[in-house]
Amino acid sequence: MNNIPKIDTAPLIAELWQISVMVNDLGKEEILESSSEELHSIFIRLDELAALNVDEKSTDAILKSPDFNYLMDAISRFRFLYNLKLEIEKAKSLLESSNPWKTLRNFTFYPNYLQLARTEYTDSGLEPNDCVLFLGSGPLPLSLIVLCSEYGLSGIGIEQDGKRASLSREVIARLGLSESIKIIEGNHFILPLKISCDLYMVAAQAEPKKEVFEHLAKVIPEGSKVSYRLYEKGLRRVLDDSSLFELPSGFEEYLRVQPEPPVNNTVVFLKKR
Repeated sequence: MNNIPKIDTAPLIAELWQISVMVNDLGKEEILESSSEELHSIFIRLDELAALNVDEKSTDAILKSPDFNYLMDAISRFRFLYNLKLEIEKAKSLLESSNPWKTLRNFTFYPNYLQLARTEYTDSGLEPNDCVLFLGSGPLPLSLIVLCSEYGLSGIGIEQDGKRASLSREVIARLGLSESIKIIEGNHFILPLKISCDLYMVAAQAEPKKEVFEHLAKVIPEGSKVSYRLYEKGLRRVLDDSSLFELPSGFEEYLRVQPEPPVNNTVVFLKKR
């Protein structure tokens, strides 16, 4: 029996529209360089809304509301850029730390990454010395850092922004992992690489999802394993637009691992046909 209470979606949709209007015209650098308390408050409010336990009927009503895609384009862009801003700040704080590993392990979401890494390592059948490739690794490639440091893997991060790629290399060097993790500047179109990879991981921020997966389906070897993370429950599913794309026919899903606290992400495992 579903005990999740139904909600009135009208005021919720109205609030999302109000937020979208506030952030729609902000420039990229305006968000990345911002010290505005107002923008921080908007970001926190969106996180609060994402945590709401909303029933499926209400979620579907929001997804089918007029101009939903336009509404979510503005909000998704803002959340992506503000998350990126916070990630860059964390990366720089790690570089400035006298004890970078302690600083890293004190990050709020570090336990989440430990749990996700355990899921991805175990359920993809990885073994020490295997290679993982992370598409969209960002300025602070926590997934690669945890997988390689905890399980003895080698990692390749693909990051399309030159500054973020450079910053992530500094972070990796500061943690003493330069022999284990290599960062390549580029996007999905640089694949395939000459090196063999045992797991291809696609970041939530790697966009456009449809294009990324269609390209992977064309270029990675048959039998290759791919993993990605998404949100399936409540408002997180609405606010995370990466949950709304359809996989190309070149992949078959062989496992879906539901989240357990503190993790909110479902991890999906695919195999190339």
